[in-house]
Amino acid sequence: MSFPARRLRRLRRTPALRRLVAETRLSVDDLVAPLFVAEHLDEPRPVASLPGVVQHTRESLRKEVAGLADLGVPGVLLFGIPAAKDPEGAGAWDPEGIVQLALADLRAEVGDDIVLMADLCLDEYTDHGHCGVLGPNGSVDNDATLERYARVALAQAEAGAAVVAPSGMMDGQVGAIRAALDHGGHHEVAILAYAAKYASALYGPFRDAVDVRIAGGGDRRAYQQDLRNAREALAEVALDVAEGADVVMVKPALVALDVIAAVRAAVDVPVAAYHVSGEYAMVKAAAERGWVDGTAVALEQLGALKRAGADIVLTYFAREVAELL
Repeated sequence: MSFPARRLRRLRRTPALRRLVAETRLSVDDLVAPLFVAEHLDEPRPVASLPGVVQHTRESLRKEVAGLADLGVPGVLLFGIPAAKDPEGAGAWDPEGIVQLALADLRAEVGDDIVLMADLCLDEYTDHGHCGVLGPNGSVDNDATLERYARVALAQAEAGAAVVAPSGMMDGQVGAIRAALDHGGHHEVAILAYAAKYASALYGPFRDAVDVRIAGGGDRRAYQQDLRNAREALAEVALDVAEGADVVMVKPALVALDVIAAVRAAVDVPVAAYHVSGEYAMVKAAAERGWVDGTAVALEQLGALKRAGADIVLTYFAREVAELL
């Protein structure tokens, strides 16, 4: 007796057959590695809540990025940890700020062998930990923040960034940054917009990594997106594309697979998914206890992001996965 369904099982019979008919593939070409560089360290400092991740010195960052380039990883995203913070986050646009210095180091080290991306936000640099400057009432002043974002974009571009990545979820941030870059003669610098960034509980280890403590109980829900809303995400993405975003990103990734798929169907620009610190840390913690095969779970999760429609995957697993693929 023959069943039509058997032809499906026939194609699963051997590893070679499964590879031959695979609908999606995770490749090293899909990966971007988020990296942290600190101004005040003499040697790399491990991040306890992110096993395998460190706060880099400028020298260790150069070595890590060169190693990632040798593995074929096409991009890195830099986050800076300054020695001092202030209410405005002025270190974010200081030409001598840590990310600007690190970008210049890396431009000299690897040139265009790897895409140098810089997170564009103020939260690592403000003493209150919010993503923008605060108004008299203690809430983030959207329009005043845009002016600071424009300064950061120019500083990062002049230091050597190929891509700037605004993550603050301010209204109009992409348009303000695009105008500043173009006016400054940086027409070739691309914008990777955190277009649908949810107010998530999965960012805790990241905040440890960048030494951020948010005033007011850690609440960014007034400007980051509500986890209950998917249609709103599409509206945010459409606005960013209209303002000039070259790539749009959904963050976090695993709890927003439906949003990634909907964004992929709605826009023609590349779609990125950020497999965030909490998603990474949970796999590492379970693997350390022997509860799961960490490598297998990582590959499943990142493969799911590709299946949902992501063109680019930002993940702390980038080096580990690149060594496997």
